[in-house]
This record gives sequence, structure tokens and C-alpha cells, in this order.
Amino acid sequence: MIKRTIYIGNPTYLKLKDRQLVIEGVDGIQKGTVAIEDMALLVLDHYQITLSTQLMNQLQSNCVAIVTCDSHHLPFGITLPLYGHTEHSERVKYQLEASEPLKKQLWKQTIVQKIKNQEALLRLYNRVSEPMETYWSHTKSGDTTNTEAKAAQHYWKNLFPEFQRHRFGDGPNNLLNFGYAILRSIVARALVSSGLLPVFGIFHKNKYNPYCLADDVMEPYRPFVDKMVVNYVTNYTGSEALTKETKAYLLGIATQDVWIDGVQRPLMVAVTTTTASLYKCYTGELRSIKYPELD
Repeated sequence: MIKRTIYIGNPTYLKLKDRQLVIEGVDGIQKGTVAIEDMALLVLDHYQITLSTQLMNQLQSNCVAIVTCDSHHLPFGITLPLYGHTEHSERVKYQLEASEPLKKQLWKQTIVQKIKNQEALLRLYNRVSEPMETYWSHTKSGDTTNTEAKAAQHYWKNLFPEFQRHRFGDGPNNLLNFGYAILRSIVARALVSSGLLPVFGIFHKNKYNPYCLADDVMEPYRPFVDKMVVNYVTNYTGSEALTKETKAYLLGIATQDVWIDGVQRPLMVAVTTTTASLYKCYTGELRSIKYPELD
């Protein structure tokens, strides 16, 4: 069963009753309930939302990621359980003992698939995609020649007209940022479920970043967010405002169908396939991470 993403954007009191998330308005009237076991993400987008400690404990015991948003209504923080797998300490041991050559090979695989997915997206919208094959086919171990950045320069220039990709730039940067933040939460949750620590990356090593591994693993999934943003801007409203309707649309990234390991699966399920395969790469059972292919 596909886990659900729940978005709360109004003043609300959230509590637990009979293993259900109970949603109450400020007037004390119950607005609805959701089974905890059906949830994957809980997105909180208002400063006047209150959660009971009992509810938080139940959410964490079911590995539900709690995402809080800032004053710009962009995801700002993620709350995850300390561990989400019965073999947590053993799995972390393999993760921490991974050799540098292995991590460099895993990063090469990650970048190659990211660029391939970017190439597929450009081709889907009849954009210039030919140079992308040169970039992914010449990616070296550890991406020492920085083909990721070279490919990105071509990709963004052709995906959107007169667009510059910046974290705090003009739209549709805001839509991309929101989608990526939700994607990051999905990946971090899957890593914890697979018994891995999101803080220890295969490439990212920023000492201020607690989600280095999530930022690594999400790279080939980014083009799926890009696809949703392109579709929204060009086919729906033409608007680049981050409205509640836009956020509701982008939260659907979790249920987007993707091809992975020869099977079509919802993105949230595919991410767990990816993180499970990463663990097997650490143990030596596999030599390649299983990543999705954008068709």
C-alpha cells in the first residue's frame, strides 16, 4: 500500500486517538482522522499547529517524517526517529566502513543516472539534449571532472527559457525548492528505514548538513520534480506562485510512477528500493545502486 503525505496549512491541534492522527480546528471541532500506519510524511505549514508528545512518539515509531515549514512556506526541518531498522547498529557499521574507492564509484553511478534522467526530460519536451550523452558517458569515478555542473549548465538553460537556477531566485525556483525539500524528506525517511544514517554521505561532506546521504541519493530523482514543475507552469496555470494548490500538486511527487529495476512503482516505493540497494553495495552484495529511469 502506498503511504500517504498529509499537509496541514491552518491553525490546528493534532493528537492521537486509537492509533489515529486526529485533526482538530481551533474551535475544537474534529476535522478528520488518518491512520498512523498509512502515513509517510506529515507536512506542517503554519505557526499555530500544536502536536501532542504522544502523537509524535507514535509517528516516529512508524517512521513518519515530520516536515516543518518556514515563514516563506518552504520546508525547513525534518523530524525522524533515531533508528528505523532492527539491525540498525550492524547496518551503520557497514556504512561507516565503506571505502573511498567504493564511495567514488557509487557517486559516479549517481551522477550518470542523474544526467541520463535530465537528458530524458529535455528530450521529452523537445529541448536540445544531445550534449547530455557526452557528459554522462565521460563521467569519471568520483566525478573528478565535475560533469554534473557542466551538464546542469546546459540543462537549466534549455529546460526553462531565460531561467537561472538559484536557491532564492525568481520563479519557478520556489516551486523547485518546495518539491526538492519534499523529495529530500522522502529520501531521508527511506534511509532511516533501511538502517542507514542520513548524515554520512558518499559525496556530500558539509559539516553543517545532517542529511548529506539524503542529498546524495536524491540527485537522480530531482528530474522527476523538474518534470512536475514544467507540467504545472506550462499546462495548468502558467503561474509560478507557491499557493496551497501548487503545494498540494507538488506533494504528489511521492505517488508519481517511475521505472526502477525494470518495474514501474510509485516514487516513494522506488526510493526504498534505492536505499535498500545502497546498503547491499556497502556489504558487497551489489555493485550498483538501483536508481529510477525517467521515460
